[in-house]
Amino acid sequence: MRYKLLQEGDIQVCVIRHPRTFLSKILTSNSSGWSFPPPHHPLLGWSSCLQAACFFSLSVFWQPTGYMENSISYSAIEDVQLLSWENAPKYCLQLTIPGGTVLLQAANSYLRDQWFHSLQWKKKIYKYKKVLSNPGRWEVVLKEIRTLVDMALTSPLQDDSIHQAPLEIVSKLLSENNNLTTQDHESIIVAIAPLLENNHPPPDLCEFFCKHCRERPRSMVVIEVFTPVVQRILKHNMDFGKCPRLRLFTQEYILALNELNAGMEVVKKFIHSMHGPTGQCPHPRVLPNLVAVCLAAIYSCYEEFINSRDNSPSLKEIRNGCQQQCDRKPNLPLRLLHTSPDLVSQEATLTESRLKPVIVTSNDIHVEVERNNTANQKLTANVGNDSEPNLIDCLMVSPTCSTMSIELSAQADRILGCYVEILKMLSDYDDWRPALASLLQPIPFPKEALAHEKFTKELKYVIQRFAEDPRQEVHSCLLSVRAGKDGWFQLYSPGGVACDDDGELFASMVHILMGSCYKTKKFLLSLAENKLGPCMLLALRGNQTMVEILCLMLEYNIIDNNDTQLQIISTLESTDVGKRMYEQLCDRQRELKELQRKGGPTRLTLPSKSTDADLARLLSSGSFGNLENLSLAFTNVTSACAEHLIKLPSLKQLNLWSTQFGDAGLRLLSEHLTMLQVLNLCETPVTDAGLLALSSMKSLCSLNMNSTKLSADTYEDLKAKLPNLKEVDVRYTEAW
Repeated sequence: MRYKLLQEGDIQVCVIRHPRTFLSKILTSNSSGWSFPPPHHPLLGWSSCLQAACFFSLSVFWQPTGYMENSISYSAIEDVQLLSWENAPKYCLQLTIPGGTVLLQAANSYLRDQWFHSLQWKKKIYKYKKVLSNPGRWEVVLKEIRTLVDMALTSPLQDDSIHQAPLEIVSKLLSENNNLTTQDHESIIVAIAPLLENNHPPPDLCEFFCKHCRERPRSMVVIEVFTPVVQRILKHNMDFGKCPRLRLFTQEYILALNELNAGMEVVKKFIHSMHGPTGQCPHPRVLPNLVAVCLAAIYSCYEEFINSRDNSPSLKEIRNGCQQQCDRKPNLPLRLLHTSPDLVSQEATLTESRLKPVIVTSNDIHVEVERNNTANQKLTANVGNDSEPNLIDCLMVSPTCSTMSIELSAQADRILGCYVEILKMLSDYDDWRPALASLLQPIPFPKEALAHEKFTKELKYVIQRFAEDPRQEVHSCLLSVRAGKDGWFQLYSPGGVACDDDGELFASMVHILMGSCYKTKKFLLSLAENKLGPCMLLALRGNQTMVEILCLMLEYNIIDNNDTQLQIISTLESTDVGKRMYEQLCDRQRELKELQRKGGPTRLTLPSKSTDADLARLLSSGSFGNLENLSLAFTNVTSACAEHLIKLPSLKQLNLWSTQFGDAGLRLLSEHLTMLQVLNLCETPVTDAGLLALSSMKSLCSLNMNSTKLSADTYEDLKAKLPNLKEVDVRYTEAW
């Protein structure tokens, strides 16, 4: 039977001592032991002689009512015995203390046995604390540790402290004795291994394990003993912030695996064992814990840079290539120096300029700053200004910052390589990729790492995996986590601090974002303002995605400046794919003008079972400039038809009841049909993600969201942001 270890407040002990004079105290101790009144005593019977209930202190017995005058410590208990007599109360315990004994009576056998085992446990723990606090021969100490472990494993008590107490005793022993041999280390680790199967090691023990991993990474103890311990930490730890030494131990363990002959193959097998053989990892805490370990390890590689941050440039300075040496202290051990890029006039030809690399040493770290062979000109005006840069200016998209090469120490370089490789492994698991992308979206790396060419080059694989994933929750994490902060999309775009491939990864990111739900005015406007040059250069090289981007900018009237529009048209006409797509754009524009010409019906209802193609064919057959009411109810149209709906300038009422129109279509409608007054989304697959976009349609008076995935919070948000909304149907939703 298993028992709970008694804690403070569990038992209250009332013991009444009875001297020979038989007065108020009915039990007392003397040199010969206890004297008991007979059960038939006229004054007191057994039932009133012995009383016990409800208080048990970790260190003392005490009675607030005053029956016991002095407390009894656990160390004073010499023996604990179970007692029973015929015709007498059962469930009694006898405690032998110096000068006498104490008798306790419990209410039942379970409570008595719980008291008995708890007292025995505390008594033995005090004994081992005393023995191991003054170690003599280590052979005897090791034997005592094994006995202590066996006692913990065989104890009928069921409590976390049963296994934690021996671990803390051993931890204290190791922290106070630093002269142990390697063999002693391994013997102690093997002896306490059974206790670690279901318990985290204490902080001091973690330090001891870290030391062993660093000094003997090839020891079999690392594989046989530490592996299940680290696996348990990764599966069950909830917050490394509360126990940072567990994170440090996990970090050192993985580095020890990397030191084995197979190296990263062993680490890869370990990561696979943590994920499991199935397509879905059954342990939700494994990935966040692994990422936390990786981030901490990568941070440690740049710790000396971070400590010298007062004298190092900001990421913005690195990106923009600004030279601000005058604001920095010249005598710090580490200085990151930059040279401003030469400005090249529009008419001048580009000439090669070379600068001898400058190496600044700081202990094991060297910083090498070298300038690009090709000087670059900075764009002097944003899109939409009166003085637009010419085509050559727009195509000057090479980074304007100096290339910074950071050379780490050999140890830091190994750590960096190991943990960046682990991030790559994590990105290869489909079920982990969404959570990994979300964890890395805020760019949780120090700016020194982002300025390190080797780091960004290796991490590029992870970003590429995000860009290739068709799931929106993955590739949407490429964008910044909030406005005004750079995301991976900005860092790996031409001109970004991490770009080293002339925009290939940038084109992949734009392609996947445009293919999901980011074909919006806001996204295109952001590209036009910040990345028009890279888009034009890649389009000039025949990249089809960038050609499509430029055509959409023209189609949605993103570019207001005539000179810039002419530059984009010249870029499109310089390639076969661009010329073909521009001609298609011109045809669509002519059809659009014909479609939007005043005339035609004011009301239109499509037959049931109509498709997106049917709607497009119908709208292309004549002018619909007067169309105000369009019903697509019970048709098979999807979000794809939104591209045709946004070209109806007079549309005020739209019925999408029981269609497959989804969130992507709603986002597009909310950007273009701002004058829409009535919208029916009953029984459509729209969710909060799309419904929130309706908050920009201030003219909405009637909105039917019956039988959609509308939440109560989104409903309240829409009511607050749509002042003209008068009729709302939210039946059969969470907000109902």
